[in-house]
Amino acid sequence: MNRLTAVLSFLRDRKKKALALFLTAGYPAGDSTPGLVLSLAGAGADIIEIGMPFSDPLADGPVIQQSSAVALENGVTIAGILDAVRTIRKTSPVPLVLMGYINPILSYGVERFFRDASSSGVDGVILPELTLEESVRFRDEFSRSGLSQILLVAPTTPSDRVTAIDEASGGFLYCVSTTGVTGSAGKGTPDEFLARVRKCATKNPVLVGFGISTAGEARHAALLSDGVIIGSALIRRLSQGEPIGSITAWVSSIRDALSAE
Repeated sequence: MNRLTAVLSFLRDRKKKALALFLTAGYPAGDSTPGLVLSLAGAGADIIEIGMPFSDPLADGPVIQQSSAVALENGVTIAGILDAVRTIRKTSPVPLVLMGYINPILSYGVERFFRDASSSGVDGVILPELTLEESVRFRDEFSRSGLSQILLVAPTTPSDRVTAIDEASGGFLYCVSTTGVTGSAGKGTPDEFLARVRKCATKNPVLVGFGISTAGEARHAALLSDGVIIGSALIRRLSQGEPIGSITAWVSSIRDALSAE
């Protein structure tokens, strides 16, 4: 059991909701990732997703796309991201999940990536473009490395496929709350969809992402899930130059909302 599954099991046993935050590695500055991760974990984040910037991010909206472009200009590489993970691991056990696209991993070398990610202290990997069928190509690497392979379901995913994806996933099931890209303007969390996923997914905790930005939205989404994932709202605050103290206060307000009885 790695850090990710241990934390999610701990929260689930205590009927508490998970708060996962996404940030782009190397944004806003090339060396800012370790400090940001430690600050966010200290403010109440249970899991941190670290985005591996890529020039053609299919699932990302304009906010995260822009942060990826800046990060690439800052010279961020997979090797640099793993160095940042090693730095974080010197002082924090917070679960870390890498999220990104296949091309940079292929360029880095698949076996090398999984070996280095595991040894640096990564706990899981999310590859949004990877379908259930294509995920088989990495199954052995995930198994050997001990990393959780986290797959996604969307409102368009049929119920029997939700069950199959849940069975193939590890750590948690990433429930995309809208059919748009990250940061899509919310029409509210689709309660019927989340209720359906909860019935179909019996293996993994269900975490909901895409379009959640406020404490109220997070609390509502968590009523029908095991936790929430917030990304674009955090990146937007960073892009606006919001002080870290203000950002951590916002994170704490969401943590409080999720913890409220």
